[in-house]
Amino acid sequence: MIYVGSDHAGYEMKEAIKASLKDNAGDMNFVDLGVFTTDSMDYPDIAREVAEKVSENHGAMGILVCGTGTGMVIAANKLNGIRAAAVTTDAMAEMARRHNNANIITLGSRIIDQESAKRMVKIFLETPFDGDERHQRRIDKISEIERARDEKK
Repeated sequence: MIYVGSDHAGYEMKEAIKASLKDNAGDMNFVDLGVFTTDSMDYPDIAREVAEKVSENHGAMGILVCGTGTGMVIAANKLNGIRAAAVTTDAMAEMARRHNNANIITLGSRIIDQESAKRMVKIFLETPFDGDERHQRRIDKISEIERARDEKK
């Protein structure tokens, strides 16, 4: 499952990505968690909703769009089990999956054009985690940081 969301700044790009997903997602379904207009919306609300769904559903992926991708990536990464990556190039989209096993991609509608965004989403969704021991070890260390943070609460 793919969960999609944006704030008002990312609404039009999100809609373009959804159209592309309909054409190219194969057997992967997607759910749009908002926003549904260009009315002002606080990006942390949508980032949290998408990240919660990705965290709760093993193997799920997320796509978040705001003006730069930065606010969304910061907010999404606050949730356990989320490895969100803000990407601006095809190589970043690929490596976020291949080496970091990212489960959410964030994009900036004011930074990249819609065709590039659609291409990066496709790359992100189609690229597998390579499973190399060194990459898994690093991901495990990220999980250790999450556990240590939670234990301090």
